[in-house]
Amino acid sequence: MEKKNSINEQEIKKSTFEQRKKRNPSNSVQINDKKLPWWVEFLFVQIGLPDKWLIYLLRTKKKTNELFKNEKKFLFSIFVFLLTVGYFQPVIKYSTTKLKCQSKAKAYILNKLKSNKYDIATINMIAVNFCNGGKEIDNFESK
Repeated sequence: MEKKNSINEQEIKKSTFEQRKKRNPSNSVQINDKKLPWWVEFLFVQIGLPDKWLIYLLRTKKKTNELFKNEKKFLFSIFVFLLTVGYFQPVIKYSTTKLKCQSKAKAYILNKLKSNKYDIATINMIAVNFCNGGKEIDNFESK
């Protein structure tokens, strides 16, 4: 039994480093072979930001990835909703601006009128014309 152990020890001593590495890969060598992501290398090695921030960033990144995995449908529906609101927001803003302009023009025309010989439809038409850049209100005032 002792002869076998001594033979194995002699073989191990004679073997090269690469052969020993193949037989017994250690965890420390495997960990050191991994490259750091470029942003970790840049921010925490080159610039020298505190290590506490790296721990916080990695923890947040892990939680975010888990959230995306678990809540895909919900997050997708929120994204589509926000995209839809963002798409229609300029149209809604334009419409509200036009309605405010028409109501103010209508109030202005009614204040200028001394008689009620014009119906509401005509006044609305003139207010819309005025808000769209028309000069119909000048003809209305001259009458």
